[in-house]
Amino acid sequence: MTKQALCALTLFCLFLQQDFVRQKAPLQQPNIILFLVDDMGWMDTSLPFGETVMPLNKKYFTPNMQRLADEGMVFTNAYVNPVCTPTRTSLISGLSAIRTHITNWTNTPKDSPTDYPDSLLQFPDWNVNGLSPTNTGKTYTAKPLPQLLRDAGYITLHVGKAHWGSQSTPGSDPINLGFMSNIGGTAIGHPQSYYGLKNFGNEPGKMTHWAIPSLQEFYGQDIFLTEALTRKALQLMAAPIQQKRPFFLYLGHYAVHTPIMPDHRYFNKYLRNGLDSIEAAYATLVEGMDKSLGDVMDFLKSKNADKNTVIVFMSDNGGLSNSNRGGIRHTHNLPLRSGKGSVYEGGIRIPMIVKWPGTTKPGSRTAQYVMAEDFFPTVLDMASIQNKALRDTIDGKSYLSVLKKPALQDTSRSLVFHYPHRWTTREAEAIAWASAIRKGNWKLVYLFKQKKLELYNLAEDLGEKHDLSKKYPAQTARMAKLLATELRKRNAQIPVWKSTGQPVAWPDEL
Repeated sequence: MTKQALCALTLFCLFLQQDFVRQKAPLQQPNIILFLVDDMGWMDTSLPFGETVMPLNKKYFTPNMQRLADEGMVFTNAYVNPVCTPTRTSLISGLSAIRTHITNWTNTPKDSPTDYPDSLLQFPDWNVNGLSPTNTGKTYTAKPLPQLLRDAGYITLHVGKAHWGSQSTPGSDPINLGFMSNIGGTAIGHPQSYYGLKNFGNEPGKMTHWAIPSLQEFYGQDIFLTEALTRKALQLMAAPIQQKRPFFLYLGHYAVHTPIMPDHRYFNKYLRNGLDSIEAAYATLVEGMDKSLGDVMDFLKSKNADKNTVIVFMSDNGGLSNSNRGGIRHTHNLPLRSGKGSVYEGGIRIPMIVKWPGTTKPGSRTAQYVMAEDFFPTVLDMASIQNKALRDTIDGKSYLSVLKKPALQDTSRSLVFHYPHRWTTREAEAIAWASAIRKGNWKLVYLFKQKKLELYNLAEDLGEKHDLSKKYPAQTARMAKLLATELRKRNAQIPVWKSTGQPVAWPDEL
């Protein structure tokens, strides 16, 4: 062997040795933030999630969502459940709400169904107490994501809305689900008041169970709830950043849920823009939430922690449109049909952005559809937590590969939505008693009470205006069979007819 060849071989071996050491060296786990907004619709933002800026995008001002999108990846086809608790429990369990039987929002007190009474259908005996680390009756028991992250060395922080379980059950307290600290999280689904001047509902003689706890330092101050929660989140993040320990922050804002109370920092601007008082107040909830996002991003940058922090921005269901909004019902998510509580697109499609420096390409977009339970395995991947036995038992599918390659498209997977309940007094627009399935661009909606199947091609008809079930009966039958198969596989609960005591038909039995 020549001297030059021997030298080259030596250098090559040194390179391999150094590469081996690099591979064996423990990777620094990223900080992970879930920035979860309550009831925010796909159109409640100046950042377009459709192909172009649409009329409703012009109502809102969300520059920090745009900033996050410029630095990360926009998901244009992100889905969750029609109402809050099913999504929230899926996020931290990796399980479909259909499988857990947590298919409606949980309430206070314990053992209380939240279904609106119906003259024709009886809702199933679902898990009205939500998710729990231990079986306490009418709950689904699972080891939640925060506990898994804590076991892996993460500092786990909870700020804001929890709403995983009913009052006085273990799941109502984030500490029981693996969080090391909790500010403001209980069984409640919305605040009594957004105002510090009203003590966020904790006023003597006026306090109800909807009052927000843990924020006494802000009582009597002219501060909005979104701002107060943000300040507490920044305080909690400071210690693990200083200690160089990875943290998981679940920042669950109560905004933009009702009661629609104006954030007076922004209110007059929207009145001047021509919005009625309710819609102007709603727009201030959106802008205040967006400011919070910007404050979090600024804080991370000021602490030199932004390069090793993942931010996942999501909503827990589609935008409210059936009641309590200004203007005409079912128009607040256009071009998407309907809104919160519905299995039409307006009730289940949400804004979602993921920023992971070094992994997501800045300014990228993906059309791959994802579901709420996918968050669980994706975060396990982000944190390099290997647990094959656990992964084999969940419904979620990691979208890590999509974060690396946004052009990837998996149209073989089916997303299933199931709402065997009646949410409110009004039940039009699939807001009650409905299931749906999406596979590729095809979507089937099953309306239980009407005994009706509807077929839509979302690539051509985003607004679900044209029912193609009669035009394509074979495709309708295939989708009905697939929906029935998925529902049975997940042991779905279905309502029964009060007149006969018989269950409604499965979609492939019509």
